[in-house]
Amino acid sequence: MTLAKLSEQYFRHLAVERGMAKNTLLAYRRDIGRYLEFLAGRKVSSVDSITELLVGDFAQSLGQVNGLAQSSVARILSSVRGLHKFWLIEGVTEYDPSAVVKPPKQRRHLPKALDLDQVMSLLDAVGSMPSEDSNVADDPIRLRDRALVELMFACGGRISEVLALDLDDFNEDGMIRLFGKGSKERMVPIGKFSKILIDMYRTRVRPVLAANGKGTPAMFLNQRGSRLSRQSAWSIISKAAEVAGLGPEISPHTLRHSFATLILERGMDVRQVQELLGHASVTTTQIYTKVSVDQLRETHANAHPRARR
Repeated sequence: MTLAKLSEQYFRHLAVERGMAKNTLLAYRRDIGRYLEFLAGRKVSSVDSITELLVGDFAQSLGQVNGLAQSSVARILSSVRGLHKFWLIEGVTEYDPSAVVKPPKQRRHLPKALDLDQVMSLLDAVGSMPSEDSNVADDPIRLRDRALVELMFACGGRISEVLALDLDDFNEDGMIRLFGKGSKERMVPIGKFSKILIDMYRTRVRPVLAANGKGTPAMFLNQRGSRLSRQSAWSIISKAAEVAGLGPEISPHTLRHSFATLILERGMDVRQVQELLGHASVTTTQIYTKVSVDQLRETHANAHPRARR
């Protein structure tokens, strides 16, 4: 059986038995596709011909690709190791040639986070907070955009999770249902301001947009009545960040970082934040505690008369 067909068995395993999300599965396909191209370039067509040296050469080749971050190299190698482990468990191979190949050590980058004033500047740049009796007919898209960005900051969801929201994922108690990695479901509160905007958008703007489409349960729609895309959401935030003078590096993920950092600063337990963010491990969430500790240290150094010489 060819390497491509053996790889397809692994992809089916990820999709069916592990319930891997579509976007994650696509990433695995890209990573392993890169590996298969490398093997084809070395004239390797049999799984029994793959050696530790070959896998090591592949890892080394990744390190020589310009613009490929260490985190990307580590992710690709993780995909390859998962493939070989699967082949070993299924009896396709008798040993795992990837087991001794270690990913590069990653430098731990602290996530960028906005303070509350910067978040408010970003929200205002997207669109002003309308009142209940204001006329939104002249610029309904700005209300949609403000509702979207306000919700992202209110719930701390990934952009893919927020854009995947359907009408039925919202309830009247101000809670939403998000589906995270591996289709894991969690309920998250969205707060007063976000709920007001969502209700206004849902009743006064969404029906107008939906009339241009063929019918979809999606909450956030584009002007053609279809589900809003990731590219559109990025553009909304990037343009608002430029208007607010926050710099070009602001992204949807910046709002997620800001959400986590600000609620930790205000005393929420890290385990509760883990639940809200949908992290599988609390270790992932703890990076935000490092951000807060660094800010606390800097504040102390500036304020205490004997903190600095």
